Amino acid sequence: MLLALTLAAACGDPEGGESEGAGSSNSGQASAGTSTSSGDASTTTSNASGSDSSDATSSSTGDASEGSTTTITSGTSDSSGDAASDTDATTGADGLPPDCPRVEVMVAMGNVLNVRPTPSTAEAPIGKLANGAIVDALDLVDGEVVSGDPKWFEIDFEGQVGYISAVYAACTLEEPPELQPPAGFWLPLACGTTATVSQGNFGDFSHQGKAAYAFDFAVGLGTPLVAIADGIVLHTYNQTKPGDPCYTGGGPECYAYANLVVLLHGDGSTSLYKHLNEVLVGDGEFVPRGEAVGLSGSTGYSTGRHAHVARQEDCGVANCQSIALEFVDAGVPKTGQSVTSKNCP
Repeated sequence: MLLALTLAAACGDPEGGESEGAGSSNSGQASAGTSTSSGDASTTTSNASGSDSSDATSSSTGDASEGSTTTITSGTSDSSGDAASDTDATTGADGLPPDCPRVEVMVAMGNVLNVRPTPSTAEAPIGKLANGAIVDALDLVDGEVVSGDPKWFEIDFEGQVGYISAVYAACTLEEPPELQPPAGFWLPLACGTTATVSQGNFGDFSHQGKAAYAFDFAVGLGTPLVAIADGIVLHTYNQTKPGDPCYTGGGPECYAYANLVVLLHGDGSTSLYKHLNEVLVGDGEFVPRGEAVGLSGSTGYSTGRHAHVARQEDCGVANCQSIALEFVDAGVPKTGQSVTSKNCP
């Protein structure tokens, strides 16, 4: 029975010949993260672009007012694109409302926001900001109308001036999150979830070499996998979709097609969440401990549905050398052991 369980929830990590970069959004081998110049809120897993009158490439408008401390409400624009001066707050000398030292990006899960050199989508982006990113606000100006709103924030983007549509950002007093070395690492399962370890460290099936310190958890399809510690999304791959050859698993030829997320932690190590059905975060996004990064599946080189999780070195790509990992709430569980998550921040 133990052998059958292990084979039913195992993943392949061959030692040689694999294309590691294909699992990384920063590798240049996948099209994820690319957007056209007409969209300012772009998904990290799609190249679809919006129309010239909209800065959003997703179906959602990305309402920036939710959860913000100050909401910018601009007047309606006339046929020439000029906005009326009516606002819901008195603006300062620089055009910003009071108490608006910074702005927070608010786009859909997995999306990014383009930073433009002017308040328009006419020119190519100078960079991108992840959902939840907080940057210094310099001014609030009029520009191209996006989803009916002509307002753009002028921001400090890595030492240069950039612009983001106010449709996808809101004023905040919060400081940008800073990664600190984690006090410990917790199970990658939502609080209270119980699962069996179908393959532990140095498992006979595939946990050797680079994957020696990995854990496979026998979970149902679509089970949320959560951050084992605070982290910033370093790599994502979310190109394997229903109907694709490797969506329900496969042999070594599917190695490069596992949907995954890699988080960078404050101690310099990373964590890998692999074989996902769906990725829920975008590159550069800050993810607190216990927040979902994706939903479990069987994509890539996999013999069945399960969650493959490992703490790794940061080697610049998605699949790196795994390193020892002891969970605060479960120690170092062995194959066949049942664990219950106390990852309850």
